[in-house]
Amino acid sequence: MSRAESGIYAQKSAMSVVWVLVLCLFCNGCHSLGADVRKRPETVNIGSIFTFNSIIGKVAKVAVQAAIEDVNSSPNILRGTKLKLTMHDSNSSGFLGITDALQFMEGDTVAIIGPQSSVLAHVISHVANEFKIPLLSFSATDPTLSSLQYPFFIRTTQSDLYQMAAISDVINSYDWRKVIAIYIDDDHGRNGIAALGDELATRRCEISYRVALETGSTRADIKEVLVKVALMEARIYVVHTYTGQGLDVFAVAQSLGMTGSGSVWFATNWLSTILDTSGPLSQEASSSVQGVITMRMYTPNSEHKRNFVSEWSNLTKKENKSAVGLSTYGLYAYDTVWLLAHGLDEFFNQGGKISFSNDSRLNELGGGSLRLDAMTIFNEGDSLLESILQVNMTGITGPIKFTQDKDIINPAYEVINVIGTGIRRIGYWTNYSGLSVERPEALYTKPPNRSSSSQQLYSVVWPGQTTRKPRGWVFPQNGKQLRIAVTNRASFHEFVAEERGTNMFKGYCIDVFNAAMNLLPYAVPHQLIAFGDGHKNPNGTELVYDAAVGDIAITTTRTRMVDFTQPYIESGLVVVAPVKKSNTSAWAFLRPFTRQMWFVTGVSFLVVGAVVWILEHRINDDFRGPPRQQCVTILWFSFSTMFFSHRENTVSTLGRLILVIWLFVVLIINSSYTASLTSILTVEKLSSPIKGIQTLVMNDDPIGFQQGSFSRNYLINQLGINESRLKPLTTPDQYVEALKRGPENGGVAAIVDERAYVELFLASHCEFSIVGQEFTRTGWGFAFPRDSPVAVDLSTAILKLSESGDLQRIHDKWLMSSACTSQTTKFEVDKLELKSFSGLFAICGLACVLALIIYFAIIMHKFTRHLPEEPGSAGGSSRSARLQTFLSFVDEKEVDLKSKSKRRHMEVASNVGVDEDTSVNGSNRSRKFMSTNNSMNTQGASETT
Repeated sequence: MSRAESGIYAQKSAMSVVWVLVLCLFCNGCHSLGADVRKRPETVNIGSIFTFNSIIGKVAKVAVQAAIEDVNSSPNILRGTKLKLTMHDSNSSGFLGITDALQFMEGDTVAIIGPQSSVLAHVISHVANEFKIPLLSFSATDPTLSSLQYPFFIRTTQSDLYQMAAISDVINSYDWRKVIAIYIDDDHGRNGIAALGDELATRRCEISYRVALETGSTRADIKEVLVKVALMEARIYVVHTYTGQGLDVFAVAQSLGMTGSGSVWFATNWLSTILDTSGPLSQEASSSVQGVITMRMYTPNSEHKRNFVSEWSNLTKKENKSAVGLSTYGLYAYDTVWLLAHGLDEFFNQGGKISFSNDSRLNELGGGSLRLDAMTIFNEGDSLLESILQVNMTGITGPIKFTQDKDIINPAYEVINVIGTGIRRIGYWTNYSGLSVERPEALYTKPPNRSSSSQQLYSVVWPGQTTRKPRGWVFPQNGKQLRIAVTNRASFHEFVAEERGTNMFKGYCIDVFNAAMNLLPYAVPHQLIAFGDGHKNPNGTELVYDAAVGDIAITTTRTRMVDFTQPYIESGLVVVAPVKKSNTSAWAFLRPFTRQMWFVTGVSFLVVGAVVWILEHRINDDFRGPPRQQCVTILWFSFSTMFFSHRENTVSTLGRLILVIWLFVVLIINSSYTASLTSILTVEKLSSPIKGIQTLVMNDDPIGFQQGSFSRNYLINQLGINESRLKPLTTPDQYVEALKRGPENGGVAAIVDERAYVELFLASHCEFSIVGQEFTRTGWGFAFPRDSPVAVDLSTAILKLSESGDLQRIHDKWLMSSACTSQTTKFEVDKLELKSFSGLFAICGLACVLALIIYFAIIMHKFTRHLPEEPGSAGGSSRSARLQTFLSFVDEKEVDLKSKSKRRHMEVASNVGVDEDTSVNGSNRSRKFMSTNNSMNTQGASETT
């Protein structure tokens, strides 16, 4: 064999060995894969607990069985492992549900689908925790089941927490504030209504009354509690019961006349479940739920869902021999099986094994007839639970994934209105963007929007077949009237006063109240009760009735206790003091400006004059001359600009710019001065040593206030005035006496009171006046209890009175007095302050600085060019000499400097020309002298020869 053939044979042998190794590895891999598949059990035991004959149970049983068949026939999941389902009927019994759960613990069950009710879920969850068996419930919606107390409970549907949030958003969108909750008194009902109360509280709403019903209550029991509810104020009802008792509640409510016009009824998703499952309701049931708003868990439309819905009728006929409607609970029950299958598949993929062990504590108790020792713990229950919670799949209900709180992602509800024999979807609710008429899938593609304008629903047909928004409350039908307190004043009876010998009242405030009440679309039975003895003004903060009418100021302290209507009159605090006519003087022309303003204006005139002189001195003959003449020029030019009569012309660009800006400033100052001086000399003025509230704060003079007014607390607490300085006054006569006596004679320097009282007081006392500005902004309103709906409607009525002009007519009727209104007196005009013109002076000053910087930059540039031309400038000249040279340069006229420079250049040029001529003549003379010498030498030589 040749060497080449030997090499080829060796290569073939090596390749054969490689292929053998590859085949061995492949066979080992197949063996390992087969071994992994064989590690999975052939069947996995799972259980289910729910009530077969209930509305939810009928649907769930069919859906769960259909899901088991689909999972076991699918090659894409569990890879040969089959789910073996054992179903137990709890028959709506908690005890049977517990025994069913204990039986599952004996049969190596790895998970339980159910239970159906939240009550049973609470109990069985403790068993599941002990034996580590995951519970997957598609219908237990109690929000508290998501707590850490039940780690093995998995809710595969939406929590009632989100349903109550949806109902709260609808209630808040219609501005209703009080709700009556009707519920079954068990874990499901109590915890659901507790969640509703929490959600309402975040929206400034509340549950005003809770109606608890026993499980299995008859219509007679329901009627007994609803009779009390019918007498209450609120007309917003939320019914959170089971499917069996919900319709009984509405039937009894209809018999009591509670479902008519003006009422609002909400039903949780038990009603939509009945409508979806049982088909058309009976005539009695249908008429009792007209206009009700109910919720339905939202499931997005998909091809998988459509196929399941189309097959539903065939599936139900196999099981129930009759068609049963498909509710959302059926969809979630179907997805629950698939969720468990995906969790088991992941559990097996991670190498999980199913094994059970006995509980040593149960063995110690002995088996007995209960066979407790037969119950086993699922050793890998924690791993399976984790695998289920990590599932991320899409079912017929949409995306299925759990949050950290073990809730399904993207909770959403359909908002449904019951109309006639059918229903109408009026919108959607999502935890993402609240209420909307768009489908949730479209909302998830946009940023979340919770603004009030985006919270929209379609129109609703309310109970009573009306589309008009119900008020949501009525006056209680218990024979009681509103007890409204009326401030019985000792003075200023124009605002409110009691007619002697009667229980009637009159005045501006009473007329406004009666006019507003007449505009309400409903009657308000009420009784006016006097508050105060008529000798002392009552304190508005101490009113303890159902409502209060009168001259009641709206203050921060009072708004914490009651709700006020829209203010019907403005009334802030002002200062009243004695005034006298101000006489003019010979120096009146100085009064328009303050001292600072006069000083800054004068300095500005001088500064601008100096700046213009600097800019014009080198180029303008009007600004040159002897020093005394130049000083006079600066002063004359500065102050003549006040009257725009300056005769000097400005030549430089910078000078003209400064002058234009300054003339604009002068124009503004002149106009303001003229207007102020005209007012001072022509308008009759009043003067007072009290200029306003700041004067009273700074001195120690006594101050008067109206007894019973909030002004006392304001002066003490807000302004820090000592209480010993304050003197209470009651009547206008006391006002006059205290002001005339003055602080020196036991009176007061001024009175602080509300503007409404002061204007009425000054209408007949012209020797006093309001000094300074109003230093608080407030008004008067009618007071009602917190969250009272009457206050809201009465505010709307007051606005209507204002818009129609009726409010002004009532004001003119009671408060228009003309004793001093014809006088055109005016309080002393304030002087013009520097801060009013600071912007103008700042602009002018900045322009002057910039102009000087530019000017001196140009001068320095010219000086550096001029310096070398000066004789003796080179060399080490002293600093003082250079400064003297610079000042001389600056003072020298620009034209003279240019002429001198030109002359110097001509002299230099002429000197250079003379030197050149001299050198040329010298060279010519040399050449001539040399030629002469040469000729002489030649002649000498010839003579010698």
